[in-house]
Amino acid sequence: MHRVAVLALDGVVPFELGIPARVFGAARDAAGHPLYSVITCSPDGRPVRADADYELTVAHDASVLASVDTVVIAPSRRLGPIRSEGLLPDPLRDALAAVRPGTRMVAICTGAYVLAAMGLLDRRPATTHWREADRLQRLFTRVRVDPDVLFVDDGDVLTSAGVAAGIDLCLHIVRRDFGSEVAAEAARSCVVPPWREGGQAQYVRRPVPAPADSGTAPTRAWVLERIGEPVTLADMAAHAGVSVRTFTRRFRDEVGTSPGVWLVRQRTERARHLLESTDWPVDTVAARAGLGTGASLRLHLRAAVGVSPHAYRRTFRASQSSGLTGHGS
Repeated sequence: MHRVAVLALDGVVPFELGIPARVFGAARDAAGHPLYSVITCSPDGRPVRADADYELTVAHDASVLASVDTVVIAPSRRLGPIRSEGLLPDPLRDALAAVRPGTRMVAICTGAYVLAAMGLLDRRPATTHWREADRLQRLFTRVRVDPDVLFVDDGDVLTSAGVAAGIDLCLHIVRRDFGSEVAAEAARSCVVPPWREGGQAQYVRRPVPAPADSGTAPTRAWVLERIGEPVTLADMAAHAGVSVRTFTRRFRDEVGTSPGVWLVRQRTERARHLLESTDWPVDTVAARAGLGTGASLRLHLRAAVGVSPHAYRRTFRASQSSGLTGHGS
């Protein structure tokens, strides 16, 4: 069983604090057995003041960080010198010293400040809530902050944008560890989509479009129904009954990315599912997912998850045969 510890600091945001236990707790194997064990701790084991009118009592202190596979830093609104000067207070630094080398480190929202202050994000891509992205970049100039994405997976270090993006990140981790079927079931249990389209750019405040400037959802659904067929940008625009230029603008406003990038992402996700759930040859998987050839699938899958189709399928099958444990990917 994969062990996860969630670290709560004073000022912790309760919603995001509860995300890992809820999402990882919903991940089960085919027999219904839990795949993760999730515990919550504070640096000294004492209650922490939430970003609300109550305190939260935790069952553990930071010594448990030495015995887990993944550490999640929950966001806090009282980061003090971490957010203002980029410095970890000595008690927190001492607490984090318990983390073993090789432990997967995850930050939700402003938890990215903690990872950055630890030096774990130097010269690496990361994200945080879009309102905090500029400050994080100014304070930690060696971090490659991307304010537009919902989460960043850089292998052993992962970060997410704010609030519900923590759900997206945790579901991604489940998908990475145990495959898309397990992640889809966990998402279904949590009554959330298994994969949210676009990035957080779509949530940045901007003028509300007029009713005539919206409505690409039916066309997206139409495309997904024929994901294995050749579908061009012109086809999408024709289905929506607008010009290519108008469709592209509306699509980007609604989804936060271009139609082409979205379509490749959907086809790559379909290919991942087929690699996990079938024994079809790579060329067949590529064709059924709309990616054309095995060479194209290899290119897009490596860009998405860093491995070849054969390695992806081998890793997933190995995780199944070993009881679905470990990091996957």
